[in-house]
Amino acid sequence: MALFEEMLDKDKGKWIVWFNGASNASGHGIGATLVSPYNQCIPFTARLGFDCTNNMAEYEACALGVQATIDFNVKLLKVYGDSVLVIHQLRGEWETRDHKLIPY
Repeated sequence: MALFEEMLDKDKGKWIVWFNGASNASGHGIGATLVSPYNQCIPFTARLGFDCTNNMAEYEACALGVQATIDFNVKLLKVYGDSVLVIHQLRGEWETRDHKLIPY
């Protein structure tokens, strides 16, 4: 919880989206939480209705969070997630050759 509070202090006045996805034998789920500059937390979750890898679920979760910010007309956004792959690819630092991830 301290890490979350430190990031909110540093990013005061900015919208933040946290995302996470998971895929396993029980199913595929995604979630994102949109945090307003006033610390209002707005959670979003979904169950994916198609087979996917864990990395695909992470991308879907990120897309869910970004779509939520578009719906709220957010102009300035900080994005946080626990997927090193997704973060580095979004920054343009890594490329993928995995045919399942190229559409993302």
